[in-house]
Amino acid sequence: MARGKKPRAEATLSPIEAHAEYRKLADEIAAHDRRYHQDDAPIISDADYDALRRRLEALEVEFPELKGKADVSRQVGAKPLEKFGKVKHRVPMLSLANVFTDEEAGEFVERVRRFLDWSDSKAIAFTAEPKIDGLSCSLRYEQGELVVAATRGDGEEGENVTANVRTIKAIPHRLKGDVPTVLEVRGEIYMDKSEFAALNARQEAEGKPVFANPRNAAAGSLRQLDPNVTASRPLHFFAYAWGEIEGAIPAETQHGMVAAFKRMGFPTNPLMKRCESLDGMLAVYRGIEAQRASLPYDIDGVVYKVDDLALQRRLGFISRSPRWATAHKFPAEKATTTLLDIDIQVGRTGALTPVAKLEPVTVGGVVVSNATLHNEDEIARKDVRIGDTVIVQRAGDVIPQILGFVPEKRTANAKPYQFPTLCPICGSHAVREADPKTGELEAVRRCTGGLVCPAQAMERLRHFVSRDAFDIEGLGEKQIEAFYRDGIIARPQDIFTLEARDARSLKKLKDREGMGETSARNLFAAIAARRTIALNRFIFALGIRHVGETNAKILARHFRAVEKLRDATEEELTAIEGIGPVVAGSITDFFAEEHNREVVDALLKDVTPEAPEAVATDSPVAGKTIVFTGALERMSRDEAKAMAESLGAKVSGSVSKKTDLVVAGPGAGSKLADARKHNVEVIDEDEWFRRVGR
Repeated sequence: MARGKKPRAEATLSPIEAHAEYRKLADEIAAHDRRYHQDDAPIISDADYDALRRRLEALEVEFPELKGKADVSRQVGAKPLEKFGKVKHRVPMLSLANVFTDEEAGEFVERVRRFLDWSDSKAIAFTAEPKIDGLSCSLRYEQGELVVAATRGDGEEGENVTANVRTIKAIPHRLKGDVPTVLEVRGEIYMDKSEFAALNARQEAEGKPVFANPRNAAAGSLRQLDPNVTASRPLHFFAYAWGEIEGAIPAETQHGMVAAFKRMGFPTNPLMKRCESLDGMLAVYRGIEAQRASLPYDIDGVVYKVDDLALQRRLGFISRSPRWATAHKFPAEKATTTLLDIDIQVGRTGALTPVAKLEPVTVGGVVVSNATLHNEDEIARKDVRIGDTVIVQRAGDVIPQILGFVPEKRTANAKPYQFPTLCPICGSHAVREADPKTGELEAVRRCTGGLVCPAQAMERLRHFVSRDAFDIEGLGEKQIEAFYRDGIIARPQDIFTLEARDARSLKKLKDREGMGETSARNLFAAIAARRTIALNRFIFALGIRHVGETNAKILARHFRAVEKLRDATEEELTAIEGIGPVVAGSITDFFAEEHNREVVDALLKDVTPEAPEAVATDSPVAGKTIVFTGALERMSRDEAKAMAESLGAKVSGSVSKKTDLVVAGPGAGSKLADARKHNVEVIDEDEWFRRVGR
């Protein structure tokens, strides 16, 4: 891969083949997003997940018409838990992009230079610091006093853990010295390795569940309903970032800001260094990697950040991460163990996912007994068999995966694994669908049982009441499972007839173990409160393949009624900005099924979806199509595009009758002629800045 360039797809792919692969990738990424963010049960490593996203981006580079057509989650982290109040982050808490090699670290530096339009001779300083494997937390101080503490959550909204954070000795309640009127300090809450081992020993002695690793222990300790439990746990904190600031900013560099945090009373990491070159950054990386095993806390890489805050502001953000920072991950740790069995799990969409059951082995300080095998093609490709000695890796220090088997340790009776062709839950046929355009089989085998399959039916109900769907208080996953098992709720519409059916039943809900009259009354009230719901939540709750939160919002804004979406054609759907043929096909396929239409019709008898408010903005260029041409002098082309898009405009590379404005610098050529041809307004760079108020 050439330094500084985005990965490209194979040139031999035809547009039809690229479209087919893109659809498969979108489906796979969306499934992993659900497992990680909604189910809290990921089955893929950070490295493999990043590889999927990179492949998606490569296809977008080679086939620009695919760009933005996949509804893969752009959220960060996971939604706030129900048991905590919500805190809206004034400044979003984004995640970091990852690199895994020295070459990719160099490409990160080159991308920064290219965006800024800076030559190699112009110095850019970076900071390098350990990437702590803990739980991100934001601390809001007003007049120097701690007022709110929140987890990252989904990046936009987190959990209010103020009472628990106040019990952590490392976090000051009042800041020292002269501080801004409002200061939002961000960092990582973590647990030392030795203290983690001691905690697990106490848990085991008391017959309580043990934690898998220090990060899980820290997260579990912070998310306690009783702050006294948090206070009893040995939690620590490193400050390294910030959000909202009102008043004088303490420094103009990343390094200076962290030094200011230390003066204010925050713990900061002493291994953080300022680097003048890529070689300096890599030297710090290797130095920290060498110390990794002896550090008292877990780390999984080194974070590089542009030091100059003015440059950080120029570089800005992409959808999921800042352009001015990245995480250089450490290589995965490996071990060998015995493959005891292969279990098949059935997901909400009927996907059969193989999971390896392993003889427990310690990898990177964590006991591993399960590992992902992805799909049947992966099992065949790696030729792993039950009874094999296999190589296990914790890539990205998260989800274990099997790299392969050890040939010299294979026994004579080891036979190739036969992937089931029947659903292990309901016995229905499990098939691999053929792509109608390419004829290739999909990687995933799916149960055809649909709503008759308990695994799918229950998962569909869980999804229906999930946080971003109907979010009915008192009707969480465990309650849904119990109600489904006992035949009380079998389909989504049953939720809204529950109270009426309960009134006619001899066996009342209030008499169920663990319910009581107050709980039953509260549940009925919570269900009643959801009889009116935002249209995008209603659409998302239906569980249509490829329709996540983002696409649900797009569809709600466009159609403003379920009935119109239900009757939309693929042509109408693909005409919507952001909705591609994969999503459109899923939607029409969903509503083509009579039982799905019956469910929607039944829901609409008891539920009123509300159309979203019209989007309004004060930006003078919002909704306009802008073309930049010629040599820009005050900003690079990438900066110009990022600025326009942040103001709600769409940037195009060519002038047409749909273009609203052309911003022309010196050397503008044929695009000026095109602008005159189409009677499009042309302005210079200075006028652009005056017009947008920058």
